Amino acid sequence: MGEPAKKFATYEDLLSLPENLVAEIIAGELITSPRPSMRHVQASSSLGDELVSPFQKGKGGPGGWWILDEPELHLQGDVLVPDLAGWRRDLVPNLPTDAHCKIAPHWVCEVLSPSTAGLDRVKKMPIYLREKVDHVWLIDPVMKTLEVFQRSEAQWVLLNSYVGNSPIRAAPFDAVDIDLGSLWMD
Repeated sequence: MGEPAKKFATYEDLLSLPENLVAEIIAGELITSPRPSMRHVQASSSLGDELVSPFQKGKGGPGGWWILDEPELHLQGDVLVPDLAGWRRDLVPNLPTDAHCKIAPHWVCEVLSPSTAGLDRVKKMPIYLREKVDHVWLIDPVMKTLEVFQRSEAQWVLLNSYVGNSPIRAAPFDAVDIDLGSLWMD
């Protein structure tokens, strides 16, 4: 006798969970995580603050982007919730008004935590590659690092790793300095 057939998670399964969980569906598996720590939220919120004015609003920068916190992405049966995501306005002039988006972003940022780092690196990055996301940033607020990846045809290429508190310029947002130190809870 073989193993019983795997039951694939549905969106209804995801919706039935308590609101204090972050829920995603990856390759038919329902994956839940607790709400992130304050260190995690600080890094994500501060990065959003660094990017929205120059890249979404065009204040002190080129504009031309939509930048969203924790958008729910529906991508070929997978349901992902990155910490931040961005779409180029020249390619996506209007975002959907639904509670989720079926358009793959052009940039994604995942803030790593001990409970989600493996999920972000091993399961989500291949989906972002499949969906042709141009850039993925991985932030580790404990180690105070930012890794910047760019998509090539078949793999992710690490463009740069940053550590500490210095101002940086990182693709695709290299038109302005980003205060890396503002991401850390110091």
